[in-house]
Amino acid sequence: MLENPNVPAISRRKVLFGLAAASAPLVLPSRLFGANAPSKKVHVLMIGTGRQAVCTNLPTLLGMPEVRVVGVCDVDRKRAELAKSKIDTQYGDTACKLFTDFREALGMPGVDAVMNSTPDHWHVIISLAAIARGLHVSCEKPLTRHLREGRILADAVKAKGVVFRTDTECRSNSYMTRTANLVHNGYIGNIRRFEVGVPKEMGARSGPATPMPVPAHLDYELWLGPAPFKDYTTDRVHPESITGRPGWMRVSDYSEGIITNWGTHLLDVAQLIHRSERSGPVAVEGTGKRPDGGIWDTLTEFNARFRYADGVTLDYRMDVPFIRVEGDEGWIQAHWNSAGGLKASDPKILRTKFRESDTRVPTRGDKQDFISAIREGTTVMADAEIGHRTCSMGQIAHIAIQRGKALDWDPARESFTNDPEANSLLAGTYREPWNLQP
Repeated sequence: MLENPNVPAISRRKVLFGLAAASAPLVLPSRLFGANAPSKKVHVLMIGTGRQAVCTNLPTLLGMPEVRVVGVCDVDRKRAELAKSKIDTQYGDTACKLFTDFREALGMPGVDAVMNSTPDHWHVIISLAAIARGLHVSCEKPLTRHLREGRILADAVKAKGVVFRTDTECRSNSYMTRTANLVHNGYIGNIRRFEVGVPKEMGARSGPATPMPVPAHLDYELWLGPAPFKDYTTDRVHPESITGRPGWMRVSDYSEGIITNWGTHLLDVAQLIHRSERSGPVAVEGTGKRPDGGIWDTLTEFNARFRYADGVTLDYRMDVPFIRVEGDEGWIQAHWNSAGGLKASDPKILRTKFRESDTRVPTRGDKQDFISAIREGTTVMADAEIGHRTCSMGQIAHIAIQRGKALDWDPARESFTNDPEANSLLAGTYREPWNLQP
C-alpha cells in the first residue's frame, strides 16, 4: 500500500512552493514490495456514491480481482448505505467502512486510491486533499467547476508524483480510438476541421425554487460546501432515486452543464487526434440559450467555434454525441454508440489494415487504465493536465458565450488576451470555511 503523509496546505502558491520537495527522487517505502503491495490488491475508497458511482464506477471496480473497495463516503447516508450493501454482497462480508464526511474517510488507514464521483464543485477540493495524503485519484469529469482550479490540480499532481486519472471512458470507445489511429497515420491527409456534438440532455424545465425540508439522511450543509448557500430543493441536489440525471448538473453554482460534462468526453478525443491535448486552441466564440427563471440555469443550447494556431477549426454544438474529422484527403465521423457507428468519405478508409509501422493510441478500459498505472507504472490515458486542458475548452467556450464576443486565448498563459473582464470569469469564489487548502 501507499504511504499516507500528513496533509499539507494546498493553494496555488503552496502547491508550487510547499510541495516542491516532492520533485526530489522518490524513496519507496519497503512495504511497497510486501504482501500488501499494489502488485497484489489496490484498496479503493469511493467518495460520492450517486448515480455515476453506483451504476457505472462501482460495478466495474467490484469486477476487478486486483481491486478491493474498502470504504464508501457520501453526504447522503442512504446512498452510502446502498453502495456499502452492494460491496458487502460482492465480497461476502461487512468489512467496507461507511463515512459521510470525506475528511474522515481520507483518514482511513490502508487506502491506496480514491474514486472521486462527487458533484463538479467538489472535484478539486476533495482531489487535492487525497493527493496531499499521497493517494492516487481517479476523478470524474469534468475535472473542475472553474478553470483556474485545473491548473492548481495539475500542478499538485505533478509535484506529489501520484497517479491521477481523468475518469472518461471515451478513449476506450473503439470508434473513437480507430478514428484517432486512422488520422494519426495519415489516412485522411492533413486535418482541416473538426465537428463535435454532444446530446441535448438538458430540457427547458427551469426547476422549482420553492424551499423544501432537508431529508434526514442528507447533510445538506456539507453537500453545498464551497458553493453559495441556497435553500434545499430536490431539483437543486438529486432525486431519491439513484437513476436519472441529478438536478445539480443543471445549476451553475455546482456545474456548467453539458458544455463541460459531455463535452469533456468528445473534446478530449478531438484534442487527442489533433495532438493538442496538453495545450489547446487560440481563439473561441459562441452563442447559447439558457432557461428563464427557476434554479436550472445551465445552457440548454449552444454553438461554439474554436481555432487552433495551425488554422484548424473545431465546431462544437448540442446535437448527438459524435466527432467528425475532415482532412484534405477525406473525412471520418465516429459516433458514441453503434446506432451512429463509424462513417467515412470513402468506405475503404474504414477497412484500412494498419501497417506494422503505424502508431496506435492506448486502448485500455477506463478503470483498468487507472489500476494498471498504480500496479504496473503505466501512463494513464488522460492525466490531470490532459483533463484540465479538455475541461478548459468547454469553460472558455462558456465564457465567450457569456461575454457575447470572440475571444483570443493564450494556452501557455491560460488567459484571454483581448478581454480582461473575461479573465475575471476564470476563477471561482468559495463559501467559508472552504478553499483549496485541505
